[in-house]
Amino acid sequence: MTPQKGQSKKMLYLILGAVCVVLGTVGILLPLLPTTPFLLLSSFFFLKSSERIYNKLINHRILGLYIKGYIEKKGIPLKIKIINLILLWSLIGYSVIFIVETLSLKIILFIIAAAVSTHILMLKTLNK
Repeated sequence: MTPQKGQSKKMLYLILGAVCVVLGTVGILLPLLPTTPFLLLSSFFFLKSSERIYNKLINHRILGLYIKGYIEKKGIPLKIKIINLILLWSLIGYSVIFIVETLSLKIILFIIAAAVSTHILMLKTLNK
């Protein structure tokens, strides 16, 4: 691989990592975006492009919890589970009550919320 090609690849990984961090962060607030998979993907891209940024992400006081627990122990802390479930059902509930008018869309939102909740609850709960 030529130096130019290697630099281009690193830059692409940095951009993809940044996009994944943004999507993962937005996913904390919007329950339809999966936070952990985006953060795991961002850690992969940063690992391939910048050890410094990777370490910052892994050691971040909030985002690092998602990644470390999932990578090292295949689970997430109870606090994160509770926060995710509260945000998920609050935002879905708000959407169903105040925004969505079509019954079929309301049902789809509840099905998605139930599926995401099931996934979260099935993950191993990590103790500190």
